[in-house]
Amino acid sequence: MEAAHKLQGLRDLWSLIRGLQITGDALFRRTVTVHYPRREVGNLASFRGPIKLVPRPKEPLKPKCIACLLCMQTCPSGCITVVRRKAPKLAAEQAQPAAAAGDEKVKKPAAPKEPERFLYDYSLCSLCGLCAEVCPVQSICFSSDVYMVSQRREEFRMDLLAKLQEQAGAAKGSGEKTV
Repeated sequence: MEAAHKLQGLRDLWSLIRGLQITGDALFRRTVTVHYPRREVGNLASFRGPIKLVPRPKEPLKPKCIACLLCMQTCPSGCITVVRRKAPKLAAEQAQPAAAAGDEKVKKPAAPKEPERFLYDYSLCSLCGLCAEVCPVQSICFSSDVYMVSQRREEFRMDLLAKLQEQAGAAKGSGEKTV
């Protein structure tokens, strides 16, 4: 019994020595921590930030989105909400001549293929990228907004259509071309 206690004591002592050896090795190694205000990380090109809408090439104020709702249905976190733009209502003066002419079917105007609202909650997003993969027109991409911080959760709930308008306005003001 006493031999078992001595053997356990030697194992404990060896464990302590090994732990101190590992700590000593780490103490004299070069640090990998980047002290932010003085230096920045160099690999920000691969950063996957909150999603953003891609503008149309000829109309930078409108997204390429066709409001197919696939991104909303695919999102496992439920952080995307898309509301389709409704078809314009037929004016009364347009409907009356068609009815008077005996046309049984009045052709209704088609709904535009664009979202009325595109809401995104970054606080719920898991950054899985399924929304960008499933988009048939490549209307969604990841932003490289590294410095997005807040102490209030509400600031991470965004209207991406409004953000697109801001982005286009900022690009127009600086003279750069939006993509």
